[in-house]
Formats: sequence, structure tokens, C-alpha cells
Amino acid sequence: MLDIKNISKTFNPGTINAKKAISGLSLHLDSGDFVTIIGSNGAGKSTMFNAIAGTFYVDEGSISLDKKDITFLPEYKRSHFIGRLFQDPMKGTAPAMTIEENMALAYLRNTQGTSPFSRISKKDKAFFQEQLSLLGMGLEDRLKHPVGLLSGGQRQALSLLMSTMVPPKLLLLDEHTAALDPGTAEKVLELTKTITSQNHITCLMITHNMKQALELGNRTLLMAGGNIVLDIGGEERSHLTVEDLLTRFKAGTGQALDNDRILLSD
Repeated sequence: MLDIKNISKTFNPGTINAKKAISGLSLHLDSGDFVTIIGSNGAGKSTMFNAIAGTFYVDEGSISLDKKDITFLPEYKRSHFIGRLFQDPMKGTAPAMTIEENMALAYLRNTQGTSPFSRISKKDKAFFQEQLSLLGMGLEDRLKHPVGLLSGGQRQALSLLMSTMVPPKLLLLDEHTAALDPGTAEKVLELTKTITSQNHITCLMITHNMKQALELGNRTLLMAGGNIVLDIGGEERSHLTVEDLLTRFKAGTGQALDNDRILLSD
């Protein structure tokens, strides 16, 4: 489904500030995979996401989705079939526009053969309300409210809905619950599991919570130094503890994981 082969990316090449962010990274995902990713700052997690999303082109290697080479496909074209949520709840929506207008833009952009300047029908509005009701936040009765008046949790839930109401081929979740309070984070996470499962959406999720990384989805990746040092799933993963994961990280990298945010997460 997703095939990443030997990709590399160096920022500021040829200067004293040159930094090799990812090097010779390869990854294969099957359709319907839900993969969690753990790694310290600078491990290459977000760089890998940016490469997949097309934020920049890689220096070497190739990226294919559904057997289509997207290595040099512009980001705006990839956005038609790759959804993405960021840690900052404010990034996924336009605050000055209403809930309905935000949903309309996302829906029309991702509906094949439909112009983003098309008009929204009564049927479309009814669909928006139906989708919003699934969030359980009362937003279905607030279609005309500016998104800027919503809480961070409401905006992140809305961003999730906008990214998936036309199911993408691939969903990238970049610590999308990290900035939310625990209760709201749990609700958004449950929505994530429900939506991805019901729509059979292939998903990559970065998290700082090691317990969460082992409990969610069907595979866990550990990243360090711009590459994947552990890729584990199936029966082996089901028996792993957080302590086991730390041991495997040290064995794979030659050093202990020293990221306090990860180590202190519950």
C-alpha cells in the first residue's frame, strides 16, 4: 500500500548547518495497517511525515502509494488522498470561517471530480450534521459558528472529521492529542480508533506515550538517528511491556532512551 524505499533528506546541504534528518529509510505498510511511532526529538519522525506528505522532496529514494509513484508529486495534489493532523489544534482549521465552511472546503477538495468552488447542497449540509453528531460534542447544531470560538479539543475533533469524512488512502497523525487535556485527548483518541477502523484507513501515528504505542494499532516503530531501529507487530508485540521496549531500543541503538517526555508519560 505505502512503499518507502531508501529515502534520505539533508537540510542546508553544503553548509556548516547541514543536518541529515533521515538516511536510507525504508518502510512498507499494508492496507489497513495502524502503525504507532516512538522516538526522541530529532529522531526523524516528523521529517518522515513531511516526506510522505510532500512538504519537501527527498534527496534520494522513492515513495509510492497504491503502486503509484508520488516521490515528486506536489503536496497539494497529495492532500487529495493523504490526510494529516498536527499536534497544534489550531493548524487544521480556518478560525474566521464557520464550521460549515471549513467542512465544505475539506469535502469539496477531497471529493474526486468536484471543484472546490462548487456549491454545497442541502444534502451535503445534512451529511455534515450527521458526521458532526458522531463527535458527541453538540457541533451539529453550530454549523454557522466560527471555528475560532471552539475549544482546542473541539477543533482537533473537527480536524479529524474533516480529514476523514472522505476517507483518505493514508492518515498521518503527528501527536494529534498531545496538546489536549487528558479527558479530551482520550475522547479524540477513541474517535480516531473508531473512524479509522470503520473506514479501513491506513494510519501512521506519532506518539510520546510508550504504553499507548503498544496498545494502539497493529505495529509499533521505534525511530532514532533518522531511521527505523525497531519494527514490531503481531504476537511478538502483544507480549511486550514498556520496559521491554526500552531494552529493545537500547539494543538497537547502543544507547538508552533519554527523552523525559516519553519516559514520564503514562
